[in-house]
Amino acid sequence: MRQLIQLYLQADGYDTDCASSGEEAIQTLEQFPIDLILLDVMMPRMDGFDVCTAIRKFSPVPIIMLTARESMTDKVIGLKLGADDYITKPFDQHELLARIESILRREQLLNKYNENTFAETKGVSKSILTFHSLRMNIQMHQVSFQEKELPLTPKEFGILRLFLSNKGRLFHREDIIELLWGTSHISDDRTVDTHIKNIRNKLNDIGIDGHKVIKTVWGTGYICHEEN
Repeated sequence: MRQLIQLYLQADGYDTDCASSGEEAIQTLEQFPIDLILLDVMMPRMDGFDVCTAIRKFSPVPIIMLTARESMTDKVIGLKLGADDYITKPFDQHELLARIESILRREQLLNKYNENTFAETKGVSKSILTFHSLRMNIQMHQVSFQEKELPLTPKEFGILRLFLSNKGRLFHREDIIELLWGTSHISDDRTVDTHIKNIRNKLNDIGIDGHKVIKTVWGTGYICHEEN
């Protein structure tokens, strides 16, 4: 199956690398830039859920989980662990390619938003975003305030990064869903509200007012506005 998927992708113009185990996949990701991972749930020693959990400790790379299980529980577990999408085997190669293309388009759009600040910033590391004393290290995937680290899930990190990269830009809930989730699995825009509430609570826990970092524009959406 692994070799067959590789042939599909190479025929469609993608550069690919295969790993025969979860440990090898993690090693490869640590050493080389990867745009997207297709991760099989059923693997020896370290299953796909364990690999996904390990990857999310150091990388926000998009992950599509491949599973022969049709259980909704498995799909929910995968998404909660940080997977971006899932597809059940056996699957049609055209569906797989469409899922890959959709996620890569979303990533390109999100990267454009996240690069807005850097295009206008001189003399500041491109890996660091700030909001007063709040610091986000993009490369290390860490957020801190006065030396206290903020524990964020991958989606929470992505949402906060979006706002810190686009201070003064208003985002509707639908915008955030499209940029962070795509449209495959999220039908309730209250999902965004829940994630932002969690981010604010975690900011409050380390001593910074979460409502001052991400402000609600009632009836419209959310904005990050750094006041002098």
